[in-house]
Amino acid sequence: MMAGIWLDVLDEIARTCTAHGRADLLRTVHHKRVQLLDPALRVLVVGEPGQGKSQLVNAVVTAQVCPVGDGRTTVLPTVVRHAETACAAVVRHPVQRERPAGSDGAAALASAGSSVAPYAAVPAVSPAAERTPLPLDRLAAGVAGIIPRGAGPAHVEVGVPRALLADGLVLVDTPAGDGTIPASGTPEAALHRADLVLLVSDSTRELSVAELNLLLHLTRSHPNVAVVQTKTDLVPDWRAVAERNRRHLHEAGVPAALIPVSAALRLRAAVADDHPLNAESGFPVLIARLRRDLAGKGDALARTAVTMLARTVVEQLAAPLRAELDSQQVEEQAGPISRLHAAQREVDELRRCSTRWQNALSDEMTDLLSDIEYDLRERTRQILREVDTAFDTADPLTGWDVFEEWLERSLAAAARENREWLVRRCDWTARRLAAHFGRYGHDALPEWSTAVPEDPAERLPHFERPAIDRFTVTQKVLSGMKGSYGGMLMCGLALTLAGMPMINPVSVGFGALLGGKAIRDESRQHLRHRQSAAKTAVQRHVDEFFLRVTKDCRDTARQVQRLLRNHFTALTEELQEGIVQSLRSAKQAADTDAAARDRRQREIRARMARLARLHEQAQGLTAGRGAGPVLLEQPA
Repeated sequence: MMAGIWLDVLDEIARTCTAHGRADLLRTVHHKRVQLLDPALRVLVVGEPGQGKSQLVNAVVTAQVCPVGDGRTTVLPTVVRHAETACAAVVRHPVQRERPAGSDGAAALASAGSSVAPYAAVPAVSPAAERTPLPLDRLAAGVAGIIPRGAGPAHVEVGVPRALLADGLVLVDTPAGDGTIPASGTPEAALHRADLVLLVSDSTRELSVAELNLLLHLTRSHPNVAVVQTKTDLVPDWRAVAERNRRHLHEAGVPAALIPVSAALRLRAAVADDHPLNAESGFPVLIARLRRDLAGKGDALARTAVTMLARTVVEQLAAPLRAELDSQQVEEQAGPISRLHAAQREVDELRRCSTRWQNALSDEMTDLLSDIEYDLRERTRQILREVDTAFDTADPLTGWDVFEEWLERSLAAAARENREWLVRRCDWTARRLAAHFGRYGHDALPEWSTAVPEDPAERLPHFERPAIDRFTVTQKVLSGMKGSYGGMLMCGLALTLAGMPMINPVSVGFGALLGGKAIRDESRQHLRHRQSAAKTAVQRHVDEFFLRVTKDCRDTARQVQRLLRNHFTALTEELQEGIVQSLRSAKQAADTDAAARDRRQREIRARMARLARLHEQAQGLTAGRGAGPVLLEQPA
């Protein structure tokens, strides 16, 4: 038996399982190795109830080794093998406690160069089974599970002297299932220990959905599956049913051959030694398939089995590696790298925040000075308008003290209100700047010290009363004499033309009238001069007041600007120091994590590369040979 190539691949699979710490897979590989090195061909017969499984086994060996008939139900699996004389026994398997997967994987590989070393952790001999002889006349009761059994799984073993069985064929009739594998009562892992699986379905109907699903499951986990269509003797159009079943298999993507047979014709031909009837039963095709698989077990069948086992093992070993790679990518987004990126974003955001609050402080202070100056200018203009209105009619000589008191009170009120607005604007500016630091959770407002003076009048310039000339009596007499002399002379000269003397009652009266008018005109001129002097004095005083108050407001605004600038600069530096420290820690953690992650990813990729090479090596076992002769063979 040329087992060198596939056996080397199988041992490499075992070493790979050991390297990954998968003792469960290592046990599977060990069982497969023992199975493939065994020259016997183990055939597992499965199917739904009433399909003729037991009769098929009887027809293959041409002996009643499996009870059939109405009310006969196979409960215990029946293993039919060669024996010199017909015999039967109930075999009980002791209960084995399961070990956790991977518990013995670390010690499994004793030597990389030894083909036996990968199986060091796998028991070479299972605990001995208990065999209870069973009389042949009670075989039906044993298969039906009526014979009392002890703890642990059991099966019935039947031996008959047949040449086909002597060549190494072993048939296993399983309990009828409901479309699932393994069926109730089937020995654990019986499917994995089978070399060939025969699904039995009769000719009275087409393959059911449950049977097609079962075939899909079988072909994914087993390399050698065939469908046996029984009871062709009962259905005249069994060929049409077979053709439809083949079409169903093709459409479902099931690579299984379909072999129509009739167990009744086979048994009748065996009794009569009728070769044409035996050929009509279809069993020569099935027997040829069994012999071909038996002959090719050590080569073609073993290669296909090792290839499928390699695919299964590689998938199971690669799945956690791929999942770990995916999880590492997810962790990279939420691990130290993400914290580093978050710290970098915080540094950038703090830099932008610093630029924003500095620009805001400069803009707000510029607007503040302009608005405060405009407000004070508007208030003083209102006072000057009221002064002009008052001195358009009032005489500064009368009620000056009342006017001066009103002026000082008005200017003090204007200074107070302007100062209050300055304080409110400064407080609003501070809060607006502090809002830029709201995301950091700090109390960013500085300690405020700017306030409105209790008595602004004390800080106002002193108002000096303007020099106002009075219109004295002497000035009035002189003004009256000037006006009366000119009037009397002008009127007297005019009357002399009429022959009247220059000084007469008319000229004297006209002179008196003009003298009074001169006194009134001079008095009004002095009043306008006094009013103009008062307005000019008030204008100078208000201008001096405006300059002084504006200077105080500018000084206060600059002090506030420096206070806010120093406060928020210190706060920015404090935050920057903390964020930079966090950035350093995050970068150090990210570098450490990235190095460990890179090492682990390289290790995972190396393992996956080895798995890929193992898969390619296993695929090479069937390259150019194909699975067709084993899986897709059609009867002639």
